[in-house]
Amino acid sequence: MNFDFLLFDFKIQNVFKKILIANRGEIALRVIRTCREMGIKTVAVYSTADKESLHVRFADEAVCIGKPQSADSYLNIPHIMAAAEITNADAIHPGYGFLAENAGFSEICAQYGIKFIGPTPDMIRAMGDKITAKETMIKAGVPVIPGSEGLLQSLEEAMSIAKDMGYPVIIKATAGGGGKGMRVVWSDEEMERAYNNAKAEAAASFKNDGIYMEKFVEEPRHIEIQVAGDQFGTVCHLSERDCSIQRRHQKLVEESPSPFMTPELRQRMGEAAKKAAAAINYESVGTIEFLVDKHRNFYFMEMNTRIQVEHCVTEEVINFDLIKEQIKIAAGIPISGKDYEPVMHAIECRINAEDPYNDFRPSPGKITELHTPGGHGVRIDSHIYKDYSIPPFYDSMIAKLIAVAQTREEAISTMERALSEYVIEGIKTTIPFHLQLMKNEDFRKGNFTTKFIESFVLE
Repeated sequence: MNFDFLLFDFKIQNVFKKILIANRGEIALRVIRTCREMGIKTVAVYSTADKESLHVRFADEAVCIGKPQSADSYLNIPHIMAAAEITNADAIHPGYGFLAENAGFSEICAQYGIKFIGPTPDMIRAMGDKITAKETMIKAGVPVIPGSEGLLQSLEEAMSIAKDMGYPVIIKATAGGGGKGMRVVWSDEEMERAYNNAKAEAAASFKNDGIYMEKFVEEPRHIEIQVAGDQFGTVCHLSERDCSIQRRHQKLVEESPSPFMTPELRQRMGEAAKKAAAAINYESVGTIEFLVDKHRNFYFMEMNTRIQVEHCVTEEVINFDLIKEQIKIAAGIPISGKDYEPVMHAIECRINAEDPYNDFRPSPGKITELHTPGGHGVRIDSHIYKDYSIPPFYDSMIAKLIAVAQTREEAISTMERALSEYVIEGIKTTIPFHLQLMKNEDFRKGNFTTKFIESFVLE
């Protein structure tokens, strides 16, 4: 019997008696489930728009923290800290989005004596600013995309760098995410407009108009490596996820292993990802995101210092609870240091409350009928139920459908079957889009890049 394992579980329960989840929806419910398995009490926080959400019902305690708008609730640090204080929570799990990569929030948690389940403020800052992150990766010997040295100071500088590198180039917001403040430029004639628009959008979205430039990688794959690091300097990787099926830089489908991956490439990317994490002494789970060109050259894009939406894919292919690992690391428990390779194939479809036949416009409203698929190899992470009303204030993702099988072909077949069983009425969803994608020959053959959806025709 492994008595060390029993000792670690005992330590977890004594370090964290109660965790507040500073998030909503499916990720809040996901954290609550793992905490319950670990014997840890949970506190849900919610806006007035989310009072009927499942995460509120399943937590041990729940505290309303404000009005529907995120700034008044899920981004309201004083309200969240007050909720933690009145419920005697000794740790906060931020989930993803909202305050998950907010260094200031992490610092405030420390000041209150509450453990932030994630990396330290310095680690978040080191990877939160893309220019700083790129410089760190260069020093660590991780391949990066050629680009400007620091932020662009003028339109003239941008044009000069673009001419030296050669078009196409891409302008990005240094504090960016989700495609905001990002423009691809193909010629001198397009530069002025792209430069001005990128700065304006960056300022509006992030209150930071800093932008930089990189060489635009054509026909790229978006492949990321899951990593974990502990407080003792140990880092490991937990294999890859292919996130190339995306629309306007928003991921729609993720899978592992990548159909583009080779054993040699996985080893090189895994080692590079570990170098990236080790360069900032990273502790917690995180993701190193790479662009991979058609020749299988890969380049660092960014690091997400949090749990990812698509973490379920990795969990299924290596049979590993990443939320539990995140909590254990925060409790000071060392990781094994073992690198993992996928032993199954998993595909995740993000089910969004959007109309795919109307430019994917959001479709909030009341769910009048709901039937969820089941059977072997099917997992659903969701917070919706029949008669639940989807509020219009937040991200439109309402469920994640994951299919798992021994081969990619079998996983696609399982996903296709599960999608055909999934019934959500009263709102529009992206289920029809995913069904057609699963039938697409190029997708089934693994022939796609991040530009795939631009030429995908929904019938």
